[in-house]
Amino acid sequence: MLHRGQESTDGSGGGELAVPMAWLYAEYIADELLRTGDLMPPTSFEFRAGRDALALTIFLSDTGGELSGIRVVSQLETWLSLTAYDQPWQDWVCERLADLAADAQASGVPSPDLALAEAAWRWLEETELLAPDLDAVPGGAGAVGEDEGPKVWTPAWQLGLPLGHLAIHLF
Repeated sequence: MLHRGQESTDGSGGGELAVPMAWLYAEYIADELLRTGDLMPPTSFEFRAGRDALALTIFLSDTGGELSGIRVVSQLETWLSLTAYDQPWQDWVCERLADLAADAQASGVPSPDLALAEAAWRWLEETELLAPDLDAVPGGAGAVGEDEGPKVWTPAWQLGLPLGHLAIHLF
């Protein structure tokens, strides 16, 4: 399996296609966690937000560059703590991306994994999804259904992060 910093599929360099295996594997794990939780249809924007938020968490928490299928279960607690409601996840993502970008620049080797992670982060930050306003209190109204009540435009990461956190719990 390729990891960050390797240039090609066979590790020989030589200008061959660089395959972003670390990012693709993180995205695969996130996808499986969300599908197992069966929280959203896989074709929804909410699912994509959850998958991207989880994939970023998985990818960026892998400081050794050695994502391993064997270690997934042992990492669940780490991912739960990183995605918890009271954690500064957004700041952590920005710091880790900046650290990885600095490492890539210092090595002089572009990272296709980092490029995909940065694209996912841009989408999560720049895309807003219409979601129920959890801070609104219906003025004396009875029980409000999921599709009723006030809604607000919310950055995708703010919807995806709790969805990913819940998916980890359900796994």
